[in-house]
Amino acid sequence: MKPKTVGREGVAERLAREIASTGLMAGSIVMTLDGEMPVEALAAGDRIITRETGMAVIRDIRRKDITCDMVAIMAGSLGHTRPERDVTLPADQRLLIRDWRAEALTGQKQALIPARDLVDGEFLRLQRDVTVTLYEVELERAQVIYADGLEVVSHITAEELARVA
Repeated sequence: MKPKTVGREGVAERLAREIASTGLMAGSIVMTLDGEMPVEALAAGDRIITRETGMAVIRDIRRKDITCDMVAIMAGSLGHTRPERDVTLPADQRLLIRDWRAEALTGQKQALIPARDLVDGEFLRLQRDVTVTLYEVELERAQVIYADGLEVVSHITAEELARVA
């Protein structure tokens, strides 16, 4: 007889997987102090608009090729112009949700929710094992940034993720 925990993913493994599979796809439009820019055109030192502090300086932009689950989100499916166009995000990418979905999923009026938890099969569809190029936007600390009309979390460390998970 095996213990019930055999084969289960531990907290450390889950956090590592979630961190590894977050970021923005090429073509994602990010709000900066210089206007809207594609994520792949951003560089260290650029200033982007954030929800918490209004503005943050990019410390680093990392490009990575990865195979992960993705969520295709139809334009307007998360609210008026949210997102502004059809968008695909990694399934573990956290979004700031401030409507009935947050309350239904977490009991809070707003919450950072992984895209995979929002999948409904019609307007938000899960795509398994997609090979993509992602860009991680690293700031001094994780913050909510604006990409394609969505409020998404920038690069997040294991410690920061453990606090919001």
